[in-house]
Amino acid sequence: MKLAMTTMVSVDGVMQGLGGPDEDRRGGFSRGGWSTPLFDKETATAMNEIYARAEAFLFGRWTYDVFAGSWGAIKEVPPNNPVAEALATKPKYVASKSPIDPKWANTTVLSGDILAKVRDLKAIRGGELQVPGSGKFERCEEIPLLFE
Repeated sequence: MKLAMTTMVSVDGVMQGLGGPDEDRRGGFSRGGWSTPLFDKETATAMNEIYARAEAFLFGRWTYDVFAGSWGAIKEVPPNNPVAEALATKPKYVASKSPIDPKWANTTVLSGDILAKVRDLKAIRGGELQVPGSGKFERCEEIPLLFE
């Protein structure tokens, strides 16, 4: 699979999803919500196309927890929503060196030699192994090497 990353990042390097101004206040962050007003019809169309290409998803631990708490809590996939459908049905992998008991269906935790396990995933024929967000894989500094 081809490794692909999707992020919402400002020119000065602030990464954030669509959670609004209170999404992530860790470390005194005070500029939350910048991306929400910019998410328009064209952006939605592009995101739908991107997520529809996914064969599987690769998350860092923090991003997985955020996604599992929102997308993973959806009981019934809304019709005509490629993002929700992909996240509900495609395999999800979490790169984590800390213990995790995933509750989101179709989730596999990658631990131990995470770099080798991600390389194995990349070797599978198919579409994209997408990394939604996850600007930092917690204690998995070697992951960026996979984009080379």
